[in-house]
Amino acid sequence: MDKNLKNDLLIRAALSQPTERPPVWMMRQAGRFMKEYWEIKNKYSFLEMCKTPEIAADVTMLPIDLLGVDAAILFSDILVTAEAMGGDLSFEQGVGPRFSNPIRTAKDAEYLNVDCLDKLQYVGEAIRVIQNRLDGSVPLIGFAGAPFTILSYLVEGGSSKDFKLTKTFMNNQPELAHSILQKIADVTVDYLNMQIEAGVNALQLFDSWALALSWNDYQEFSHKYNKYIISKLNRKDVPIISFSKGSSVFAPIMADANPDVVSVDWNADLLNIKKALPHNMAVQGNLDPFVLYADKPVIKKKILELFERMRGENGFIFNLGHGIMPDMPFDNVKYAIDVIKEFRY
Repeated sequence: MDKNLKNDLLIRAALSQPTERPPVWMMRQAGRFMKEYWEIKNKYSFLEMCKTPEIAADVTMLPIDLLGVDAAILFSDILVTAEAMGGDLSFEQGVGPRFSNPIRTAKDAEYLNVDCLDKLQYVGEAIRVIQNRLDGSVPLIGFAGAPFTILSYLVEGGSSKDFKLTKTFMNNQPELAHSILQKIADVTVDYLNMQIEAGVNALQLFDSWALALSWNDYQEFSHKYNKYIISKLNRKDVPIISFSKGSSVFAPIMADANPDVVSVDWNADLLNIKKALPHNMAVQGNLDPFVLYADKPVIKKKILELFERMRGENGFIFNLGHGIMPDMPFDNVKYAIDVIKEFRY
């Protein structure tokens, strides 16, 4: 463990060591719900923000300075690996990410380049700038998108409600799907190990769209590659958090990939999931993000209910079941974090 961290709550909880309260950070904790984010966003495109280390650092620091969370998470996007491999990525206002060269056939997939780490060096540079600014105050979490989720964006050409194209692609061309997933997995291993070398204190693997898959398909097209990635990481003191939307169903399979932490969506009872996981595997979650739209007494009640449920358990990181929404009241997010930071077991 990094002895230089002034606040190592997140690392201790991730490694299932005792903590005086649950550490808190939130997915999308630097984002559109903050006016300060818009002050930066209005000047630069999203990809410019990701690719300019000083700007990525400015955004990464916002929740540290404004919310007082227990960890920073690198400001970037899960799709930067797909872009580095040759995906023609753009972000459209109100539409989200778009790939203008989607993959539907073997010929379409020819452009995918595995030897692309040089195109991601801006991330390593951003990590160094952020760590310099954090100066050991809290841990920095790095991350990457999981292969299935990245594949789904490449096949769909963007976001999707039903993943019809991706599932049809996997059903009709499983060999091609597996060859692309393996390429993404290899790039992801290099990318995450580069982040460790650059100085992150923890890592999260985001399988945001795993919920689209059946139990068997999850094992074949998602878990297999997540397990491969985690097994290849130089993780000596760097805890690995595995997140999937669908973890309430897939947690037992996720545990088989041997992460330090399973991040759980809000559909499950967190204690039940924790008890079903191997001893000393931590959990992260799992407040329904929509609670943060509620009145403050409700927010407090729901957080304290979760904490009471988890009382006596080592290895618990507070987070939302997914990310903060753009229109969430900033005051409510700040209030939730204050409630958590005042709590003591």
